[in-house]
Amino acid sequence: MTTKEHLLNAIVKFNDQMQSDAQLREEIGSLRKCVNIDLGTEHYSFVLEDGRISQLEEGLLESPDIVVRSDPRTIDDLFTGKMKPMKAWALRKVVIKGSLEDVMKLRKFF
Repeated sequence: MTTKEHLLNAIVKFNDQMQSDAQLREEIGSLRKCVNIDLGTEHYSFVLEDGRISQLEEGLLESPDIVVRSDPRTIDDLFTGKMKPMKAWALRKVVIKGSLEDVMKLRKFF
């Protein structure tokens, strides 16, 4: 599966969970956040608005609230379970820039 396919699947799962999980809907609320995913050779972005993540776009947004930097292999390892998120973060294989509050609210996506 490609990195883009992993991200698209994660968006579908997140949106489905938002519809079925009242607690998550309350936690996310009316949050609007722009997210860039910079993988060096691949660049993606999406917007969370009205409790839903819009489609994944290729390219980066001009003024994101959150930036995730990594590489395609690490993202694949995270989605396939070969690497745990905390290990990727500790090894600086994934770097997340944004406010701690924003990152914690969107942790369900990753």
